Amino acid sequence: MKNAVGVPQSLLLLGGTSEIGLAIVAEYLQKGPMRVVLAALPNDPLREQAVAQVEAAGASSVELVDFDATDFDAHPKTIDAAFAGGDIDVAIVAFALDFDAEELWQNQRKAVLLAQVNYTGSVSIGVLLGERLRAQGHGQIIAMSSVAGLRPRRSNFVYGSSKAGFDGFYLNLGLALEPFGASVLVIRPGMVRTKFSAHVKEAPLTIDKDVIARLAVDAALKGKTLIYAPAPWGFVSFGLKNVPQPIFKKLPI
Repeated sequence: MKNAVGVPQSLLLLGGTSEIGLAIVAEYLQKGPMRVVLAALPNDPLREQAVAQVEAAGASSVELVDFDATDFDAHPKTIDAAFAGGDIDVAIVAFALDFDAEELWQNQRKAVLLAQVNYTGSVSIGVLLGERLRAQGHGQIIAMSSVAGLRPRRSNFVYGSSKAGFDGFYLNLGLALEPFGASVLVIRPGMVRTKFSAHVKEAPLTIDKDVIARLAVDAALKGKTLIYAPAPWGFVSFGLKNVPQPIFKKLPI
């Protein structure tokens, strides 16, 4: 349960080596020690580094559980292991894949893999998280979406379409969980400076992972259900959603 001032006592990071996810965990830990569960690929070479990073940030304990976004049959076991130590106050869904955008729409294997991780895996784990939060009667999911999903564009439409599905699922999961005392915060960032985005030319309104972490934690503690990161993306996205398609396809984005 969260403490008297609303600070969580336990965190679960799905995508346990995600730079943005770990930045959000570190931001939470500035508010006090808490139990942290990192769910990551069994063969991820960054697992132990992530544990050390979270321990150094002040976690009271750090647990590792195996998680493969495409191993759907194993997801119940992952969630069972994550909740074995007690209730989870905040679960951060921060795993995703991306590849070269031009290769993606011409490579069936990579396109299917991306869709399985970014959408199907996220729905699978989201349903299981929803069951747990509903049963415990409290808890919050922070779902890392993307402005790319609001209106997928020609330049990265495979990735954007996967995030469009992700965004719609988690927004409405939040509505479904509200009567049971749980909630979902969907975060729609633009580009964030990480290794994940290093292969892409930096776009306007690009921010550092520490900035998005502060925005995420502040919004979560205030009980918000949707934010853009940074905030100006909200105005940009509103405009882009209403641009006629003949004009939209000519925009340099």
